[in-house]
Amino acid sequence: MNRIIFTFLFVALTGILSATAQVTGKWKTIDDETGEAKSIVEVYEQNGKIYAKVVEILNPAKKNAKCQNCKGEDKDKPILGLTIIKGLKKDGDEYTDGDILDPQKGKLYSCTIKLDGKDKLSVRGYMGISLLGRSQVWHRVK
Repeated sequence: MNRIIFTFLFVALTGILSATAQVTGKWKTIDDETGEAKSIVEVYEQNGKIYAKVVEILNPAKKNAKCQNCKGEDKDKPILGLTIIKGLKKDGDEYTDGDILDPQKGKLYSCTIKLDGKDKLSVRGYMGISLLGRSQVWHRVK
């Protein structure tokens, strides 16, 4: 009986960890307006929530850029190292109820992310309702 319970718990825990592991990792961000690759972002799990920070800026002229238009604690912080996605929670096959920061505009938006295959991440930032927003597809960095 103990063996059955242990096996069940192991399978359940493995399923939970693999679902989180799918969105975690490094992703190349693609600007939805220009189509240009902008940065490498690391998506990670902390205390059961999903976060993402900028770990590389691809345009050499912007490597030392600061979040000049940001408000609060992010004001004038370097974009490199900045946490841009905060507090997403798993909801089915999506992660929702968090925020995403656009460091260029200094604006904070509601955010959802969802895998589109194993190597594409659909990222949506919006105000109010999800229909009023923008989407980007990020590509997994191997």
